[in-house]
Amino acid sequence: MQRMGRVIGLKPEVIAEYKRIHAAVWPDVLKAIADSNIRNYTIFLKEPENLLFAYWEYHGSDFAADMAKMAEVQRMRDWWVITDPMQVPLATRKDGEWWADMEDVFHTD
Repeated sequence: MQRMGRVIGLKPEVIAEYKRIHAAVWPDVLKAIADSNIRNYTIFLKEPENLLFAYWEYHGSDFAADMAKMAEVQRMRDWWVITDPMQVPLATRKDGEWWADMEDVFHTD
C-alpha cells in the first residue's frame, strides 16, 4: 500500500457547490475510484487559502495503468467536466500534473 497526497487550489466562488456535489458523489464515480485500487480517499479544504488536499491509499501495483483505466469510465470523465473548472492548479506543479503531487515525509500509526 502506498499513501498518496496531492494539492490544488479551489475557486472561492464555487466552494459551496464543490462541497454540495462531494456530499453526494455519483455511485459510478465511487466505483471507478474503488476499481482503481484507491482506498481511504479523503479531500480536505483549507480556507481562506482555498486549497484542496487529497489523501488516499493506493493498493495496486501499477498506478499509471489504474489511472488510465479510471479515465476510461465515462461517468468519471463527466464528473471531471464539472469539477476541473472549479479547480486552480498550482503554478509550482510539475509538467503534466493537474493536482500537484506531495512528498510523504512522515507517518505513524
